[in-house]
Amino acid sequence: MTQWLRLSRRRRLRTLVALGAVLTLTTACSSGRPGTAIPDGDAAAEYVSAKFSATLEGLANDLSADEPRKSTHRSYTRIDDKKADVTLTAIQVRSPPSRLYKNHSNRDSSDYRDYFHPAGSDVEYTLLGPVYSSLAPTQWVSMPYEDAGYGICFWGGYITVCRMLDTVSASLENRHAAKEAKSLQDGSTELTAEVTLREFIEQRVVVLPDWVLEQITGEMRDGIINTRIALDPQGKLTEIEMKGLISADGHEIEINEHYQVLDPPTEEELPKVPPADQVTALTTDEQVDDYYDRMGEITSAGG
Repeated sequence: MTQWLRLSRRRRLRTLVALGAVLTLTTACSSGRPGTAIPDGDAAAEYVSAKFSATLEGLANDLSADEPRKSTHRSYTRIDDKKADVTLTAIQVRSPPSRLYKNHSNRDSSDYRDYFHPAGSDVEYTLLGPVYSSLAPTQWVSMPYEDAGYGICFWGGYITVCRMLDTVSASLENRHAAKEAKSLQDGSTELTAEVTLREFIEQRVVVLPDWVLEQITGEMRDGIINTRIALDPQGKLTEIEMKGLISADGHEIEINEHYQVLDPPTEEELPKVPPADQVTALTTDEQVDDYYDRMGEITSAGG
């Protein structure tokens, strides 16, 4: 049990800080003709909900496939005059896959972390930007790789898109998400939905610091975030976008999440395994916990 608790704690910390979910906020298909929308009405709402449900189930299999894939995700959040703006890039090649996940601030070029797991390796490497130079004497850090056997949504490259899909699923369960399905001229499909800020927060699409959550009132949490899911003619995910601007009780929050699937990557887009003398190896639970605690202090600053 003690070992599980340690793993659980580190996994929560990884979710919250190492994989970029916590924000540092600083001042600053229809079966009709292509292109036609599903008609309004209760029957249409039921159809769209069914379409959403089937699509979400299919996407789970799509994301789990060990095939070359690359995606980018622009994540922007603003609460009053505080904002966070990052781009998340995910790359996987080979089978079993080697994976690279990049978390780069769009406001500070020195604020970045790149996570690299070579296929079959028992360690994961992290390249630290200058903002995180206090965490280790070298630019690279390694630690035991503990994600083996877990689903794809435990990987930083997909964790946010999985949570976006979970938000739509939760909204469907509440029977108010599905809005429209449209078949486009090229055979692709576009689904639109409305989800609440409350569901967005509860599904932790973006993990907001406590000082931000304290400013988001109940009225604001009931505000709407418009969601768009785009599928290619084969039904595979190509894009998810969530946008909302919600004002109430003297505060304003802006959400803009945009995930896009890019052309498949090549192996040349992955880094080389760094030499041992350029890597600080974290090998014990105590070292890993201390590392994430100190990273958490950096990523949760700004309130």
